Amino acid sequence: MGLYATAIVTLVALLVYFWMGAQVGRTRYKVGILAPAMTGDPRLERTIRAHLNTLEWLPIFLPSLWLFAYYWGDVPAAIVGAVWILGRILYFLGYVAEAQKRGPGFGIQALASAVLLFGALGRVIWLLATQA
Repeated sequence: MGLYATAIVTLVALLVYFWMGAQVGRTRYKVGILAPAMTGDPRLERTIRAHLNTLEWLPIFLPSLWLFAYYWGDVPAAIVGAVWILGRILYFLGYVAEAQKRGPGFGIQALASAVLLFGALGRVIWLLATQA
């Protein structure tokens, strides 16, 4: 059985990241601040920061997602991965609106990341321990 659901979740996560990047460009156009400037308008600064924070989490999310899928199964990994995506979207929208509104989305994606990371790690340790 393939890891099709995990592959779809991976691609959707990357599409969401691409969408966030497009929002940075759109916000730049709206506020009239062109690259390479990164400051000058609070909404632009929040949009850039929300986009970059997602990039910072992708190296934790993607390997954990795939290792979780390998050790626990395709569908469970895809479900937790979809929760991560939802959390990132809520985080992005909240942060862009007002920095104090980023908390719920951050919490959702952080919890999903922890499930994937520690779930995969725990399974590997369990399998190593039971093989001895």
